[in-house]
Amino acid sequence: MHDADYHATQVVPHIDGRRVQYVGNVGGEQRARLLGGATALLHPVGFAEPFGLSVVEAMACGTPVIGYPLGALPEIVEPGRTGYLPDDPIAAAGAVPMAARLDRAEIHRTAAARFGADRMVDDYLRVYELVGHGIVPA
Repeated sequence: MHDADYHATQVVPHIDGRRVQYVGNVGGEQRARLLGGATALLHPVGFAEPFGLSVVEAMACGTPVIGYPLGALPEIVEPGRTGYLPDDPIAAAGAVPMAARLDRAEIHRTAAARFGADRMVDDYLRVYELVGHGIVPA
């Protein structure tokens, strides 16, 4: 966890084991199950994160994302389509009901089209072909 003091004072008091649980770091099937079953991924990162892998993982599960419009998030999250980009915690909390109404199948399709392995492989092959012909891609 990034900020142990914040976790201890602001998160732990709300963990009741029923409605709010702390599961720690998860991977594989457990991550897909947690992200896929969530109403939304709250991603309130307060710095200009260069790329939000957890954001794309959530969207691949069809889960909308709520995060601040910093770093790469405005390039990843499409407000009203794959999530919301509020400016502060109050607006983020207010975005949860709206995010819950987004089309989860559309969120998944968007993530697959933009970040899926097939699309990435096709793009890499296109770049390699251009370079092989002496063309430097822009």
